[in-house]
Amino acid sequence: MKRISTFLLLILFSGQLFAQEDDALIPSDTSYWLKEIGGGLNLNQAAFSGNWQGGGVNSIALGFYLNGRANYAKDKWSWDNTMDFIYGVVKNKGEEGRKSNDRIFLDSKIGYKINDKWNYFFSVNFLSQFAPGYNFPEGEDKVLISKFVNPAYLTTSLGIEYKPNDEFSLRMSPFSPRWTFVSDTDLYLNVPQNYGVEIGETVRTEWLAFSLLADYNKKLSENLSLMIRYQMYANYETLAFDAIDHRLDFGLTAKVSNLVNVSLTSLMIYDLDQDSEIQFSQGLALGIAFKRGNFPEKK
Repeated sequence: MKRISTFLLLILFSGQLFAQEDDALIPSDTSYWLKEIGGGLNLNQAAFSGNWQGGGVNSIALGFYLNGRANYAKDKWSWDNTMDFIYGVVKNKGEEGRKSNDRIFLDSKIGYKINDKWNYFFSVNFLSQFAPGYNFPEGEDKVLISKFVNPAYLTTSLGIEYKPNDEFSLRMSPFSPRWTFVSDTDLYLNVPQNYGVEIGETVRTEWLAFSLLADYNKKLSENLSLMIRYQMYANYETLAFDAIDHRLDFGLTAKVSNLVNVSLTSLMIYDLDQDSEIQFSQGLALGIAFKRGNFPEKK
């Protein structure tokens, strides 16, 4: 399964974010490319003396994020690539360290323009996580419930896209096969639903499905940016209101200085193959950040 993620990384970003010129070859025309990469490191720490009467616990939290875009457009053709990596850990005194955030998102889309607002498109989307995840039952040993490529989702989509401006896009695909990977065949012992993959198997294939992806990126002010991404997936064979998968990513970033920013991120997931209730995570961080690229600033 590691080969699958490596293959995707090579397809999406090889030679595009950091292209090097070779004097022995005829240089290619890169004027049709817009590229950007940004990231940051966040550190939060709290400490209390032994006689501190206000209550509290010593803790330390560390997180990082890395985002990249490489978009090509010429005539009626376009090729848009997105990479979002987030990972964080927290350690409280007297407790084992545990994840506070963990996300791998890779997306690549080829489009053909119909008119100024509509495109045909074909896309490949990959979702997973970096590190093992655990439940921590009180008074018991931690229980492994997820890890890299356990689960992972590879979704392909063919359809039409509505893109009225550079800030918003909406993809609708009536044909969207998806592969769910669970490489550890013993994981079902801790996760009985096994993320929808049949027990003893490592892959579940869903051929007939509809998918939707809405993406909104807005620069609210000179130092404040908003990102909202909504994904929906509906399998025609098991179509029911409560069987439709939903995922909502939210990010708000405030720039304090050229190297320091404050970020608020949240993620909501509804997927019956994972849990019958809505899952929610949220993080607030202050840290150093960087961004490089030739994308025009959005007003």
